[in-house]
Amino acid sequence: MQAEAFLERLMREYGDAILRMCCLYLKDYQLAEDAVQETFMKAMKSYEGFEHQSSEKTWLIRIAMNCCKNVMRNRWFQIRQNHLQEGGEGTEEDPVNALLERDSVSAAIMRLNGNDRQVLVLYYYQELSVREIAAVTGKTENAVMQRLNRARGKMKKKLEEIGYERG
Repeated sequence: MQAEAFLERLMREYGDAILRMCCLYLKDYQLAEDAVQETFMKAMKSYEGFEHQSSEKTWLIRIAMNCCKNVMRNRWFQIRQNHLQEGGEGTEEDPVNALLERDSVSAAIMRLNGNDRQVLVLYYYQELSVREIAAVTGKTENAVMQRLNRARGKMKKKLEEIGYERG
């Protein structure tokens, strides 16, 4: 029963944030839901080994990112993404995609490559510090700052291309 209470607390505290991150990372609501479920299953199994060198949030984000990367390595995912980029349509309306398409900032983030999208999502959406992002990604703080600055520049350019004006 203690394990169930622990899992319930993690899902209540971090579930929405992890789902949003997975949606932005994978660009697919159903795949994101699967990644979130896998994240919490892995967290339950590995909590005994959690050394508390980082926050629970940082630890869960790292697990979630690895789950997303595993999904993206899947050949089916790669074929599906290529089909969508070539103008093919999904079989049904994805509520997250519909929302993201209406939000020019989110749409611009979705158009960035995976590394740039990752660092922006972790910094702005998950509100992690550079130090926490370094812990999650396994990069140095300097490398994270460089990636963040480069991603900001690309993001600014993409927003200017779609006519987004800062208000």
